[in-house]
Amino acid sequence: MPLPINLNQLLHGSTVEWERIEFKEGWNPEIILHTICAFANDLNNWGGGYLIIGIAESNGRAILPPKGLDIEELDGIQQELHQLCHKLTPSYFPVVEPYQIEGKHILVVWVPGGDNRPYKAPKHLGKNAEKFYYVRRMSSTARANSNEEQQLMQLASKIPFDDRINHHATIDNLSLAQIRMFLQDVKSDLFNSSETMPFEELVRLMQIARGASEYLLPVNVGLLFFSEDPEKFFPYTQIEVNIYHDDIGDNFTERVFRGAIHQQLRKALSYIKTQIIEEHIHKVQGQAEAIRFYNYPFEAVEEALANAVYHKNYELREPIEVNIRLDRIEILSHAGPMPPITKDNLQKERIVSRKYLNRRVGDLLKELRLTEGKGTGIPKIRRAMKNNGSQEPIFETDDERSYFLTTLFKKNNIHHGGSLTPQVTPQVKKLLEVLNKEMSRAEIMELLSIKDRKYLAKKYLKPAIDGGYIALTLPDKPTSKNQKYRRTEHGEKIIIL
Repeated sequence: MPLPINLNQLLHGSTVEWERIEFKEGWNPEIILHTICAFANDLNNWGGGYLIIGIAESNGRAILPPKGLDIEELDGIQQELHQLCHKLTPSYFPVVEPYQIEGKHILVVWVPGGDNRPYKAPKHLGKNAEKFYYVRRMSSTARANSNEEQQLMQLASKIPFDDRINHHATIDNLSLAQIRMFLQDVKSDLFNSSETMPFEELVRLMQIARGASEYLLPVNVGLLFFSEDPEKFFPYTQIEVNIYHDDIGDNFTERVFRGAIHQQLRKALSYIKTQIIEEHIHKVQGQAEAIRFYNYPFEAVEEALANAVYHKNYELREPIEVNIRLDRIEILSHAGPMPPITKDNLQKERIVSRKYLNRRVGDLLKELRLTEGKGTGIPKIRRAMKNNGSQEPIFETDDERSYFLTTLFKKNNIHHGGSLTPQVTPQVKKLLEVLNKEMSRAEIMELLSIKDRKYLAKKYLKPAIDGGYIALTLPDKPTSKNQKYRRTEHGEKIIIL
């Protein structure tokens, strides 16, 4: 039976990251068993992975056309694979499906993250072989080291919320129409047979329901994507978009988007795109080509809101808030980033996180092309804002990681002396408010309650100097200790405004 994913996109790595795909030119049972064990252990909650037998690889990429498997081999390999999986402790059985590509036969083995991890596999297939834990390290399978074993122990019996069975719902709460729209959207081969196959078989195949035949229940991700009213099971699963029309916040327009979470996301993005996003054209004297930019680059808004849907804690009764203020967009979700990311890490140019709260939500959003690969969200937002000429975005959380706030600043067409001037950011405004005389850096840091000198220079001093709002006073022998800053006439005008 076809898998609920587009095979062509899978082979080209466009919907699943390469580290979650393993290509094997031929049948090598020992190595393949270790890879199945590693995907099932799903150390970082990626959502498991795919093992494709019959296709060679080069640098992790598929070599096409495939070499393929002899048709006589297919049944034998599938039977042997079933027996091999009995050697895992505890037993684990992936979803195996034969496909034909360009006249060649291959096997696709889908290995979702297991419910009973951690799993062990024998080192070799001989008698009395010692068993070890195996994990994925980037695009390779390896024996777990002591630290990874400890992490696996901590994950024991901890199934991510989106992949847990929901005992307050039945499979009748899953909508066949919603499922078929999804399969059609992702161009899955399963779409053609989904209308006639038994519904129980369909939801099992898509891994959105589990359990014995007499007690088959949906998992949470199935209800989030394929029920008509997810809020019935997860209160406040909604996106609230608030457009503020004044500085105080008394005058605002509110729109609430409900329903399946991917449909919420699409509708909210469409609303923001039509109501908020504006293109600006600035003609420069003596230059044939005009400068074009947007008040907010839609790509940054799209990724920020998709990240909020992806990483939201659906156990908490908190909506996703999009607050569109006069000079910025704030996108707030609960909870915050997963360890080891802290509020200080978020200020760095490069953020590395290999752990994710919702392994299945991310997979389905990727298949719908509503988000990109894991770990790409923040860099993509920064890149979009930079390419638009906008101020750098701000990402915030607290010590308890109870929330995640993304702030995108509006880019305005501000004229000064007949030319464009840099935007006055909230940090620059705050700096100008405390800089009421010639002051040293130490004095400024104390007034702003900032301890990091590099952060002060990057976010406050440099933008203010570049915009002409403050000037650096240089003594005869300047040092970092005796440099002082003063507000310029341009800065004085900003304060008056």
